[in-house]
Amino acid sequence: MIQRTLPHARIPELPNPYFGKVRDCYDLENNTRLLITTDRLSAFDQILAVIPWKGQVLTQLARYWFEKTADIAANHVLGYPDPNVVLGRKLTILPVEIVVRGYLAGTTSTSILPQYRKGVRQMYGHHLPDGLRDNQALPSAIITPTSKAFDGGHDEPLTAADILSNGLLTAVQWDEVSAKALALFARGQKMAAKRGLILVDTKYEFGIDADGTILLADEIHTPDSSRYWRADGYEAALRDGARPPSFDKDVIRAWVVARCDPYKDPVPEIPQDMIEKTAQVYIEAYEAITGEKFVPDASGETPLDRVRGNLAGFFVA
Repeated sequence: MIQRTLPHARIPELPNPYFGKVRDCYDLENNTRLLITTDRLSAFDQILAVIPWKGQVLTQLARYWFEKTADIAANHVLGYPDPNVVLGRKLTILPVEIVVRGYLAGTTSTSILPQYRKGVRQMYGHHLPDGLRDNQALPSAIITPTSKAFDGGHDEPLTAADILSNGLLTAVQWDEVSAKALALFARGQKMAAKRGLILVDTKYEFGIDADGTILLADEIHTPDSSRYWRADGYEAALRDGARPPSFDKDVIRAWVVARCDPYKDPVPEIPQDMIEKTAQVYIEAYEAITGEKFVPDASGETPLDRVRGNLAGFFVA
């Protein structure tokens, strides 16, 4: 079963393709879109590995959260024709990625912990107090927005003032997405806490549909878009200055960072045992977050064959 992966979903019979870092997408008629979540794992602006079952875990976890938060923010979902596929409204994605952080954590260039360690206290329009320890809770959750990079570009840090002065969003749009993001994060933290988890930080993407309505897009509160820690090991890790136990893609991020600077150096090939461990981490994440057993869909000769069969009704002549 470990060999059943979906490294890509390039299906010539589907129209208007767009291939992202993790999702392969196709624009259909009537302002709808198919978003197929592959098993690719992306970090440091590159693809690092292909992780079995990752795409199904992400799609089904996002489904869980979309359904649990629809009262806070309407979303783009119209249906799920396959365990790895979302049929959604076609949106014009807003050019700002809304990142919400509740803890001083992270390893990437846009994370607040590496900057804080360098003595930076003014970040993303927020002032952080002195004396915070690695992975400590912030006084309150903050939004650390970045530019939404397309076609392999780099996300760049922004402040609310930057967003408004550069015309990336209107004041009304910024007020709406920032308020919804904080409310979504609060809901996510509360639900995670009931499952013995800490939702540390996350990112949200919003888009505008054909009617001009802002909708939540992409994914929500998955291990790819969010950092989770296990609550029962957090205090000891904080006391010891260790990395709290987690089940997000920081497993591979941490492995890579320990061996190179991934923004400058060639990244070593991820070993098979690390890939298998990460696959298990994603499955454990699904079960811990939802409280439900993960059931992999092993139908079809290959995952791509199954996806093709389930999407045949969308093929164009």
